[in-house]
Amino acid sequence: MSSIFNLADLFESLADAFPDRLAVVSGDLRLTYGELDQRATQLANAFTAQGLGEGDHIGLYLYNGHEYIEAMLAAWKIRARTVNVNYRYVAEELRYIFENAELKGLLYEDELTDHVNATKTDAMTMMLSTADYESTVDGGANTRDFAPRSDDDLVIIYTGGTTGMPRGVMWRHEDLFFAALQGGNPGGESFPTPEEMVRQLTINGDGLHIHCPAPMIHGSGQLAAWIALFNGGVAVVVPGRSYRPDETLRLCAQENVHSINIVGDAMALPLVEVLEKGASYDLKDLSVISSAGAVLSANVLEKLESLIPSAMVMNNFGASETGHQGTAFYEDGKAVWVFDDRHSIVVDENLDPVPPGSDIVGKLARFGHIPLGYYKDEVKTAETFFEKNGQRFVIPGDMAMVAEDETVIFLGRGSVCINTGGEKVYAEEVEEALKHHEHVFDAVVVGLPDDRWGQRVEALITARVDEPDLEAINQFCRTKLAGYKTPRQIWVVDDLNRQPSGKPDYRWARERATELGASA
Repeated sequence: MSSIFNLADLFESLADAFPDRLAVVSGDLRLTYGELDQRATQLANAFTAQGLGEGDHIGLYLYNGHEYIEAMLAAWKIRARTVNVNYRYVAEELRYIFENAELKGLLYEDELTDHVNATKTDAMTMMLSTADYESTVDGGANTRDFAPRSDDDLVIIYTGGTTGMPRGVMWRHEDLFFAALQGGNPGGESFPTPEEMVRQLTINGDGLHIHCPAPMIHGSGQLAAWIALFNGGVAVVVPGRSYRPDETLRLCAQENVHSINIVGDAMALPLVEVLEKGASYDLKDLSVISSAGAVLSANVLEKLESLIPSAMVMNNFGASETGHQGTAFYEDGKAVWVFDDRHSIVVDENLDPVPPGSDIVGKLARFGHIPLGYYKDEVKTAETFFEKNGQRFVIPGDMAMVAEDETVIFLGRGSVCINTGGEKVYAEEVEEALKHHEHVFDAVVVGLPDDRWGQRVEALITARVDEPDLEAINQFCRTKLAGYKTPRQIWVVDDLNRQPSGKPDYRWARERATELGASA
């Protein structure tokens, strides 16, 4: 076995150690570690036969399913890199990512063929539809005659682009393994060597069963599946593009799921609604509900914990550029963020640590295992990745303070900070207050131009009742926030146009709020 932390090497070693252990459940399909490795090997050889190899980029324009997992592993085997392509993109966005990522291959859903034909580039030498997927796998050689790999091989995860165009985050295999895949040992110390990892996972037996309903077109959904597999456990997915909370709960009972990976309120609230209607599921094995990628509101978290008493609901924090950074706990409705000081820190503009209790608003940074930068974007890389005294930092732009007791006060993404009359308002803080009101289902907050204040705070909400009392909602916010943070205007809409990951689309929200204001 190789002594490096290359993801393909690691998985092959696990497949050799326990080939008959269940690895993936995808609809009616059940794959063992040996079967998953064999299918990925055949697909990898099929890729090679079509001219793909080391350093090439293969787009995954797919819904959730075993194909996504197999294609990632197949690419790693030949030292290629997969690129996640959002199936909701329109033609202009598709052309951008096809060209920006320099795709040489594309694996796509058959029903998206028209979109592919309208936007494909001349550089794409391999085009594989899901209609031809199984025959392609069957036709690939089942031999591991691959070149030696490196822990410097790359994984590229394109960000969701909530405030700008998507960018490809470049992770070395080893860095991704320790920063985002929990080093093969969720909740414990990372394994010191690949050999020790295989030995322990073989001895320990069946690992975590993780259900991954979040879209794999985003990093959170992909990484949840691989956390399960690199823990010797089972990745449970629902094929297709639709999130069905009732199916999620049914699978958790049927497959003895230990953990669910969701994205914020957008995925948590439907679970709450199904359970509140009286549906009954045997969830005795479900011990963790992990939310990442978008904030999970305190009231939603509390409802989930009351409805599923066996589960601890974790409001995790991280980004495509950082991997896992910390977890929020709620005290009196306020989030207290606990970060691992082995790799996370709040820094000032000079990259010096922010002193506890200083009231300095700094930026949350990660050091240690971090990405190399953004693919083909030296300017943004220079704005986000820094070095001081021989230590590299990634600072995506999340603002924070450090309390006297050294707990972190998370404020929100600086790029969606609203400056009103010289005061800074962080959108996430206002959204959290709004969603505490019983009439508010979901909320997105933006800043719009204002002649007097520079910017004014406005909110778009979806409501739980037909005619929400907007004045009462505003007054309620004033019990949670300073007056200047409360929305000057609240607009009720049918849909907040969240991304499949659950993240807000702030560009769309600003445009929609502007339209509503102009027509009022």
